[in-house]
Amino acid sequence: MDIRSPAAAADTSVELESETAQRMAEAATTFWASLTPDQRTRVLFPVESEERQNWHYIPRDRCGIPFKEMDGAQQKLAHALLSSGLSRRGYMKAATIMSLESVLGRLEGTERRFARDPDLYYVTLFGTPSDEAPWGWRVEGHHVSVNFLVVGGKRIAPTPNFLGSNPARVPQGDLTGLRVLAAEEDLARRMLSSLDPSQHVRAILSAEAPSDIVTRAEHRIKLDAPAGLAAGEMGEDQRRRVMDLVTEYVSRMPLDVADIRMNRIEKDGTAHIHFAWAGPEERGKPHYYRLQGPGFLVEYDNTQNQANHIHTVWRDLTDDWGDDLLARHYDRSH
Repeated sequence: MDIRSPAAAADTSVELESETAQRMAEAATTFWASLTPDQRTRVLFPVESEERQNWHYIPRDRCGIPFKEMDGAQQKLAHALLSSGLSRRGYMKAATIMSLESVLGRLEGTERRFARDPDLYYVTLFGTPSDEAPWGWRVEGHHVSVNFLVVGGKRIAPTPNFLGSNPARVPQGDLTGLRVLAAEEDLARRMLSSLDPSQHVRAILSAEAPSDIVTRAEHRIKLDAPAGLAAGEMGEDQRRRVMDLVTEYVSRMPLDVADIRMNRIEKDGTAHIHFAWAGPEERGKPHYYRLQGPGFLVEYDNTQNQANHIHTVWRDLTDDWGDDLLARHYDRSH
């Protein structure tokens, strides 16, 4: 049992989170030192810049420096930065998703405005690492967008966090059968299959899945009351399945960051987490699900390319982009 006061527990959580913040700072500083003067002008933006929230998960022109324009040493340092913000499993997912661009290029076999290129992922810094001033960073390209803000050298805001996969299941070639985001689908299906008929009716939003995650790449998300079935209306085993699914998303982050997010979810009340599904339940058919708690939203969609193209996102309803962290930081500063 934890017998510390709430204030002491909060202080310890900050100390734990600062371990990842320090790793991020070291990785960003080393990466920055490797850049040429021209590269530095392209990679760095003020932390207050609107560019920090200019995110998307589609192929498009982006600010920052792509891996394609880095030498081998710089690419390794960029990957070190990416891995500093993710757990080992989260980093492997992101790196594998990036590598799937080569697979997708071979499957499509056509010329496109934006080539399917594993090196078309961009690193952007917002401010420089500091124990005082807020700073942040992003690694982004097709189907990967990880965004971080660090405040006071200790606290971290790790959302929006987007990972997608096309193909969701590799249909041919040396990687046949590879499913990068398999757990995100399989755990949700396990949850859905556990529902009794009355629960099932409440969990199903629609017989047809939306064409993409509903929130798309919005800078700010505003949600209605949670839809679907609340965990408080589930049995004990079902609630464990819901939390297994939540954990799959939270555990993309390093352990100290993930623990703090999970503590917040539990403090808000896991009984208030809603699970909702849309679309057919048969594998291989277009489907969608959502997890919504008092402070977070998870969306998953697999409808495009004959339901072999996944989009997933984790959003914080109060602290996306570190809005809440920044507000408290500036309040203390003044």
